[in-house]
Amino acid sequence: MAYTREGKETFEVSYPIKDVWEAIPKAIAKLEWKVEEVDQEKHHAKIKTRGAFLSYGSEMQIDVTAIDEKTTKMTITAETPVTTITSIADYGRTGERINVFIATMGKIMSGE
Repeated sequence: MAYTREGKETFEVSYPIKDVWEAIPKAIAKLEWKVEEVDQEKHHAKIKTRGAFLSYGSEMQIDVTAIDEKTTKMTITAETPVTTITSIADYGRTGERINVFIATMGKIMSGE
């Protein structure tokens, strides 16, 4: 029996939307994930992460909106398919992948 595990993070960053949007493909490339879909006008991206031993890849959706000139809101949602067998090895993996993406974005945005 298969089902999905979901995760979601919403946060604000003190960077203009243009800078945040331009950093997303860099983070994806650094993590060696795959871009499945991009909507430049809506600032929406759909990403597929890599799987691991006894773990399927996650599908992530990233939505970026401008709050003001210098502040951007980013919402990341992710789903990971699991089965009865993989659910034990995969516990917490969805949230972990969101956090890895956020950390990678932070490093890129700070110039590391």
